[in-house]
Amino acid sequence: MYIPAYFAPEAADVEALLVNHGAADLVTLTEQGMVATLLPFVYVPPSARQRAADEPGSTGKHGSTGKHGAAGKHGALHGHLARNNPQWSLPASGEALAIVRGPDAYISPGWYASKVEHGRVVPTWNYVTAHVYGRFVVHDDPVWTEDLVRRLTTKHEAFREQPWSVDDAPRAYVEGQLRAIVGVELEITRIEAKAKLSQNRPAADVAGVIAGLRERGDVEGADVMEQANKARLAAG
Repeated sequence: MYIPAYFAPEAADVEALLVNHGAADLVTLTEQGMVATLLPFVYVPPSARQRAADEPGSTGKHGSTGKHGAAGKHGALHGHLARNNPQWSLPASGEALAIVRGPDAYISPGWYASKVEHGRVVPTWNYVTAHVYGRFVVHDDPVWTEDLVRRLTTKHEAFREQPWSVDDAPRAYVEGQLRAIVGVELEITRIEAKAKLSQNRPAADVAGVIAGLRERGDVEGADVMEQANKARLAAG
């Protein structure tokens, strides 16, 4: 990924993106060409993976052991594919890739103070993303997959006052659903992340973009821009 220095995010911001993202595009290179699926993931940081690897548990198709698999250098992403989706059964060549996205937004040059000053401005697109590379591991194991489903559910039901639980469904129904999916893991080997949030623009332009995003109703986009440019905005 092309990452100019001013768009390189802090490590803490990359981890926050991986922890809080909704879904990502899983891309694998197979003998049938490139295959991709959009699916939700749970991020497991390296320290948690090492603790889990010390526990007895399942063994992945590619030899990972422990409840959550062997520890990867940068942790792992855990998800699941439909059993009818051929991606899980096609051997991946080299690294697999998960494309994780944060907020993104069209940026109008009409929001820049520079438009009034000299007019030398053009539209652009702001975004936060991470390209997560790693070893693709399949867990065709209902115990591993049920644990993953419970973790996914806990993550995404957290906003509710009375969260739905896997245990709310009849056990026989849950077991049937588990048979229809296959657990997958990306043992992360490297991460390339970028936060293009107008850090290359004058502070007055940044303030104009934030105001424009809020006027358009893009609160999330405005907030992430404000946080990324906090020091510059404070300095004026």
